[in-house]
Amino acid sequence: MRSYVGLGVLLLLWSSAFAAIRAGLSAYGPGELALLRFLTASCVLGLVACVRRTGLPRGRDVPILLLLGGLGITGYHLALNFGEVSVSAGTASLLIASAPLFTALFAMPVLGERMRPIGWIGIAVGFAGVALIALSEGGGVRMEAGAGIIVLAAVCTSAYNVLQKRVMARYGPLEFATYAIWAGTIPMLVFLPGLIRTVGAAPMAATASALYLGVFPGAIAYVLWVAALARFPASALASYLYLNPVLAIAIAWIWLSEVPTVLTIVGGVVAIAGAALASWAGRRATAGVERSEA
Repeated sequence: MRSYVGLGVLLLLWSSAFAAIRAGLSAYGPGELALLRFLTASCVLGLVACVRRTGLPRGRDVPILLLLGGLGITGYHLALNFGEVSVSAGTASLLIASAPLFTALFAMPVLGERMRPIGWIGIAVGFAGVALIALSEGGGVRMEAGAGIIVLAAVCTSAYNVLQKRVMARYGPLEFATYAIWAGTIPMLVFLPGLIRTVGAAPMAATASALYLGVFPGAIAYVLWVAALARFPASALASYLYLNPVLAIAIAWIWLSEVPTVLTIVGGVVAIAGAALASWAGRRATAGVERSEA
């Protein structure tokens, strides 16, 4: 029961992040907002690390942790923030839901997973849904550049999810999340001068949104995510993540009064269906390989 409660909190926190980012972007630039968010998360996790006397990561793991932080924290969140400058929170959540498409593609060369023909059909369907979402944001005629940037964020988080399996097992959830967030915050320090100039003049509501992002969808949610990966089968966890867009659209509707277009919803349904199909086919193929090897 504790595991399911933690998973529910994780889904709610990550779903709320899309609306909180839009709220923070009302006063902060995309880079400054990302830096303030993860400076906050780094400080929270740093305090916890001091209390728990958490040690430093193994020297041999530092390069891969820097890579993971660059992909899952720096790359993902900068791309998401820059994309949400012009893309609504609900639409952004639907585009991020396409991440399993890229995860399936990355898992083949990195983890040796095989893709069945139905999986390739799922990938094609999923990308068609992504195209519909992007067209909906561009007025139905042109592709919205912000939507393309958010797809890049989905690529980054997919690579992060695949590569983290190589090192995550050597650390506890809190340790791994702390190291990854610290590693991903370091490159964002290039935005520190802009953050210093902005934070004094920013409205309290925008700053509160950034701090909320750092403490809850940042520090707490990333620890819950690593813990969930340790307690749930990856396939089951991926299925639960498809609830994120539904929650994110509802939260954005209440918080920001954002109402998605019909084309956005249709594209989201197509994209999620394709991602689910590709993810299911990849899991079936992997299970078949494991049985034959056994």
